[in-house]
Amino acid sequence: MKRREFVKKGSVLSAGFLFGGTVLASEISNNFMRRNIRLAIIGSGSRGVGLIPVVKSVEGIDLVALCDVLEFRLINGLAKIDGTVKGYSDYREILKNKKIDAVLIATPFYTHEKIAMDAIEAGKHVYCEKTTIKGINGIKSLVQKLEDSKLIFQTGHQYHSSRLYQKVVEIIKSKEIGEISSFECQWYRKGDWRQPVPKPSLERSINWRMYREYSGGLTAELSSHQIDFVNWVLEENPKKIMGTGGIDFYRDGRETYDNTHLLFEYPSGVKASFKSLTGNIPGGYEIKVIGRKGIITIGPKSAWIKFYSKTQKPSIGLVDGVSGATKNYGSGMDKGQKLNISHMEPTKQALFDFKEAIVNKTQPISNVYTGGHTAIAVQMSLDAMYTGTTQYWKEEYNLF
Repeated sequence: MKRREFVKKGSVLSAGFLFGGTVLASEISNNFMRRNIRLAIIGSGSRGVGLIPVVKSVEGIDLVALCDVLEFRLINGLAKIDGTVKGYSDYREILKNKKIDAVLIATPFYTHEKIAMDAIEAGKHVYCEKTTIKGINGIKSLVQKLEDSKLIFQTGHQYHSSRLYQKVVEIIKSKEIGEISSFECQWYRKGDWRQPVPKPSLERSINWRMYREYSGGLTAELSSHQIDFVNWVLEENPKKIMGTGGIDFYRDGRETYDNTHLLFEYPSGVKASFKSLTGNIPGGYEIKVIGRKGIITIGPKSAWIKFYSKTQKPSIGLVDGVSGATKNYGSGMDKGQKLNISHMEPTKQALFDFKEAIVNKTQPISNVYTGGHTAIAVQMSLDAMYTGTTQYWKEEYNLF
């Protein structure tokens, strides 16, 4: 799809998602294909296998094939589905199958570009798990490949499809909490990602997330979702990125950091922090959107809004030997009022949206451009952390 056509259609589609809520759901019955979409999952690791029951729960999608280069993983994946799903060890054989309409890429990060490019060449619609592509040149090549294509490409930033998140974006844009000053994003993950290896030669194939050549670590696997959200809300790409990290919890030979700390500055002046930690640490996933009038706190399934008191004023006095300091002004634990928004589980919603985009021939809200810009920000973040330098957005990074 040409850039101009995408911008025009994308703006209409986004408005429908944000303000109509179920606008496409009401139209789907009128435009539904005469047969279901036949989908193949490429990659049956933890994410690919986890997606099997979700895919099978989406009406209108038939899971017909599963692929993995590691035999034991393919066997494990096939064991979780009935015998109508065919197993492949080479994804290129899937692409040759004219009866398959679309592929879901759930392979290691560094393989996304090659598989996606081959799938597009074969005329398949693509749902590509985050982060879209590793490396800036690869992202630009993918966009160019899709320029004259009528194929649907959706990026697996599932919160972009969440009706809860879309409502939160609507509230933010309506300035209910005032002008936004900053975002505070965290994702604390229990565990170390390490998996048992049946033989040493498979170490990098199985534990690829721990090696820089193959992985973007916590930034690509976790923080990318929150980076995507902030970009979406602000309708901007970061102007500059600073960051640091380290291997402090799991000194086991890994190369990617087990804790990361990033600071983004946007052209509007808004700042956003992204922190990801591993280990048995209290806390989890959270985004705080801090406005002049209030704060919205967002989790994976719920969100809360809290407005600042107009009557209560902070008490000024002596605190820890400091005269004129602000005394204790609330614990900060009260998140405020919970937003009562009905919504589907985000990954299921994302796959439902992918199906609708194919049926209605419209670009999804989480697409090659939004996903591509997030992927560029991820690469800049990695460069900032690994080189100890501030990274600046370049004009050439703009995908449209």
